[in-house]
Amino acid sequence: MRFSEAMQTVTRHGDGWQATVSEDWLQGRSAFGGLQAALALRAMRELVPADMPLRTLQVTFIAPVPAGSVAIRARLLRAGRSAIQVEASLCDGEQTLCRLLGVFGNARPSALDFQPEQPPVVAVTPQELRYVEGRMPAFTQHFRASWLRGDLPFSGGRQRDNVLRLSLRDDGPPDETHVLAFADFIPPIALSMFATPTPGSSLTWMLELLCDRYDDLGLDDWRVDANLIAARDGYTNQSVMLWGPRGEAVALSRQSMVVFG
Repeated sequence: MRFSEAMQTVTRHGDGWQATVSEDWLQGRSAFGGLQAALALRAMRELVPADMPLRTLQVTFIAPVPAGSVAIRARLLRAGRSAIQVEASLCDGEQTLCRLLGVFGNARPSALDFQPEQPPVVAVTPQELRYVEGRMPAFTQHFRASWLRGDLPFSGGRQRDNVLRLSLRDDGPPDETHVLAFADFIPPIALSMFATPTPGSSLTWMLELLCDRYDDLGLDDWRVDANLIAARDGYTNQSVMLWGPRGEAVALSRQSMVVFG
C-alpha cells in the first residue's frame, strides 16, 4: 500500500475515525511513527480550515500500533483568532496508543522574514540502504535512501552527524502528511554505532513546519540532516533538519528515543 493510499483509509466512523495499517508499513511490532502521526493528522485536518497551515506537532508514542484497523479520536481544544489547537489519539478500545497535539496557524504580519540556508555536503560516494525482507523494518521498502554522511544502521560506526538523500515511492504531489513521513524516516543514529542488530524506538517527537505548502516540491531527492545530541542510560536525543529537493527549509524535528543495547 502506497503512502497516499494509506492516507485514504482514514474515514469517518461515528464520533471518530478509522484507518488501516498494512503489514508493509510496520516498524517491528508497531506502525512506522511517521505513518501514525500522518493518519492522526488527516483526522485533525477535518476540524480546521483547509487553508490554515500546520505549524507544530507534538507526538508521544505510548504503545505499539499493530497492523489492521486503528481508531482515531480528535477534538478541538481551542480556536483563537489566528491559531487553532487540536488533540488526537490513536486508540485500541480504551487503550491510547499514540497521542498528538497539533497547532495550526494563519500567517501574521511581521517585520521578520528569513529561513535557514542548506549547508553544502562534501561529495562522497553515497551508501544506499537496500531493503532486505525480514532483516529491515517493512516500512523502509517505500523509500529510497542514501547516506551522504554518516554510517548505516548496525555498521559499528562512530559518526554523530548524518546526511541522507531520501525519496518516497508514491504518486501525486506531496502534502503535509508526506513531510511527516520524510522527517521520521531516519532511524536512531545511535543504532549505527552497534555492529549487530539492536532494537530501538521513539518515545516523543516534536516537529516544527517551516512551509505553508508542499505540492510543488515532488517526492524525490529530499535531504535529511540529523545530529545525535546526547546518549545516556539507554535514552538518546536526536535532531533533524528536513530540506526539500531544491534546498528549501521544510521542517525542524527533535526526538527522544530509547536504544536497548
